[in-house]
Amino acid sequence: MYARFVIILCFTCISSVSWAKDILITNIRLIDGTGTPVRIASVRLRGDRIIAVGALKVMPGDSIVDGRGQVLAPGFIDSHSHHLGYLRRNPDALATASQGITTIVIGQDGDGLPMDSLQALLSGNRFAVNIASYTGHTMLRSEVMSDDDLNRPATDVELAKMRTMLSKEMTRGSLGLSTGLEYEGAFYSSRLEVVSLARVAAEFGGRYISHIRSEDLKMDEAVEEIIEIGRLTGMPVKISHIKLAARDDWGQAPRVIARLERARAEGIDITADAYPYTFWNSTLRVLFPDRRYSDTASARLAVEKLCDPDSSMLVRYLPEPAWEGRMLGEIARIRRESPAQTLLHLVARAAEYERTHPDVDGVEAIAGKSMTAGDVAAFLAWPHTNICSDGNAGRHPRGFGSFTRVLGRQVRESKLMSLEKAVHKMTGLTARHLGIRDRGLIRPGYLADLVLFDPDRVIDRATLEDSHALSDGIISVWVNGKRVYDAGRSTGIRSGRLVTRPVSVLKKH
Repeated sequence: MYARFVIILCFTCISSVSWAKDILITNIRLIDGTGTPVRIASVRLRGDRIIAVGALKVMPGDSIVDGRGQVLAPGFIDSHSHHLGYLRRNPDALATASQGITTIVIGQDGDGLPMDSLQALLSGNRFAVNIASYTGHTMLRSEVMSDDDLNRPATDVELAKMRTMLSKEMTRGSLGLSTGLEYEGAFYSSRLEVVSLARVAAEFGGRYISHIRSEDLKMDEAVEEIIEIGRLTGMPVKISHIKLAARDDWGQAPRVIARLERARAEGIDITADAYPYTFWNSTLRVLFPDRRYSDTASARLAVEKLCDPDSSMLVRYLPEPAWEGRMLGEIARIRRESPAQTLLHLVARAAEYERTHPDVDGVEAIAGKSMTAGDVAAFLAWPHTNICSDGNAGRHPRGFGSFTRVLGRQVRESKLMSLEKAVHKMTGLTARHLGIRDRGLIRPGYLADLVLFDPDRVIDRATLEDSHALSDGIISVWVNGKRVYDAGRSTGIRSGRLVTRPVSVLKKH
């Protein structure tokens, strides 16, 4: 009798566990992330996984979510993000969740954290979004060469140390190597140095992503450099936030794409990501390709060829906070001087501020208007481009609006691409570009990262003037089977995880 009671009790416990874990999402239009047409289906979740997709019956004890005829898609994957600092202050991740993003990829532009530090951070601080990371080239240089000695190529001894460090990072699950070759911390590195490190990542099945050495005057040379890295290492290579930022190159996106297609025809797996804005966000110094920060001719070139001073906003300026939110041209008029003279003044004063405040980061930043809508559209539409934000919680609206902007403006309004194609570029294609498994598709066995949205209403609201405005039309977001966002607000659940490169492709020692 006692044994019978135990059996019944155990069966009841098992049934209770099953009931607690099963969620059935019904009455939806399913876009599964593969790029195939939308279809009517239901999706069953158990724990953190999708266990069934199709014409599913309601089972006793199911927790039913009525999709009310809206679109269910895989959670969006942001292949180029700077949101980690924001997440530390806002672990509910409204900036990303309100766009439908369920995974962000950090360690971009050569920066980042060591993987063990990131693992420790996520074990102690749960976020409402998954995080994956590359290992930054500049991070390695800073550790080995020191921050004060980066304006030169690495020596053989220093490079050997960096290779050892990168090997350890790869064994801990880093996606690969990232570089920010246009920035001062890596600008002076040789191609040999970069290729040597890329080979280490390639040996572990990793990937290479790069803010290339120039996005303006030497764009063609920079593109050739990343193509050569792909050719020499045999690894997949990706151009970060691809753009044409020089006035003389405007309208040349088809030519650049043709070059990338020729490289792909040679067997080089080169791809790109892009965000849907015609202005970028970076330091004032990036406007000086030759790094001559006190040269009048260089400053004149910057304001005539590399940005529109009347549409480029100073979004951060600690030496004179009153200038924040003003256009470069407006500041010049207030100061009664040319935009080139104002640019030189701003750069010099920021440098002095940095010298007197060595513990302060991010002294200045500008949202520079320097691309055309036609080029942005061409890059977004390229079949081998996935969508990214390159965003954080600063003054550029991309941190809060990139993905919903594509869905609302490039899909619904301008018809640049179909809804299915756009979702593919935010999910399945991105996961493939990153080497991430078990995410990016709605398929049995995959992790349950999902977004439910209204395709007729989804739109970005963030602007330069109100860069933290939440998007409309994102109804619900699930991360690893838990609903983290619903009806315009956080649920308080933080189910994000560290996403690492699959163990099966780790180098064998």
